[in-house]
Amino acid sequence: MTREQHRPVTLLVMEERRRDEVYPKVVRAELESLTRWREPLTREQLASDPSALDGVEVLLSGWGAPQLDSVLLGHATSLRAVLVAAGSVRPLTTPEFWAREIPIVSAAAANAIPVAEFTLAQILLGLKQVHRISRELRERQAYPPDPRVAGGYRSKVGLLGLGEIGVLVASHLRNFDVEVLASDPVVDAAKAADLGVRLVELDELFSSCAVVSLHAPLLPETEGLVNGDLVARLEPGATLINTARGAVVDESSVIPVLAERQDLTAILDVTFPEPPVAGSPLYTLPNVVLTPHLAGAMSAERGRMGELVAAELRRLILGHPLQHAVAPAAAHLRA
Repeated sequence: MTREQHRPVTLLVMEERRRDEVYPKVVRAELESLTRWREPLTREQLASDPSALDGVEVLLSGWGAPQLDSVLLGHATSLRAVLVAAGSVRPLTTPEFWAREIPIVSAAAANAIPVAEFTLAQILLGLKQVHRISRELRERQAYPPDPRVAGGYRSKVGLLGLGEIGVLVASHLRNFDVEVLASDPVVDAAKAADLGVRLVELDELFSSCAVVSLHAPLLPETEGLVNGDLVARLEPGATLINTARGAVVDESSVIPVLAERQDLTAILDVTFPEPPVAGSPLYTLPNVVLTPHLAGAMSAERGRMGELVAAELRRLILGHPLQHAVAPAAAHLRA
């Protein structure tokens, strides 16, 4: 950055416990060199003193983001951009914010990387039915003579949702000899074909795929979308993976199906509520694999999101177009 370029007043507001992971020292040093840096705050500290936004031109955030309502926006009269080191911008945005037409950046592209990696690993395990066979082996204390599995050759893998993560998973799957099917009402057949994906209805997705992976955002129309009737249509030995949002699955109707269909495996990285309530069958069903939201960026992986924010800040200062700005019309599609 040349001396002539403006160094914007910048404030970071997010929860303290994850701050150093999302914005590690090397990223923080770069941000401080590019801007007139103010001491970071938490959402609660900002709420107690909204005047901290006076003169702030760039607001950075992550987990524990403040909601930009009329009170905070009343102090943020100099705000030029909001850069969020997280996937969703829903926690921050309000009608008052969108009315200001302030660009807002999401780091969903960075967070999508570990989710897609986790999903790919589980898809490949699911095609080999690793979880099912390993639990049957423990129960019988004997190796099965000739395990029957779908395998990774010409099997069908289903993706519910072709957003940022679904697209990345589809891209990874192009390296394997599988057929990828998807269901997404906002994606047309031409775009799907470019991804090497065939669009199908939900019924076909669940009845014909050896593995179905959920990547739909949580919207009124997707809440409880994956119900017991759909899961019951899964073929013998199939695997269901959810790394999206727990409420996309109607657990009250799905749990009885999983209890009856011990051949199925459910990999649930998200649940609703999260974590499941004490005594939930999800803890004890042998064919349910629970992981505590591990698919998303964890530990050092979170630094990718801070790096994306730093790169966007450089573009903003240089007057270049932002690459990860969220269009208002698409904001509700962020999970």
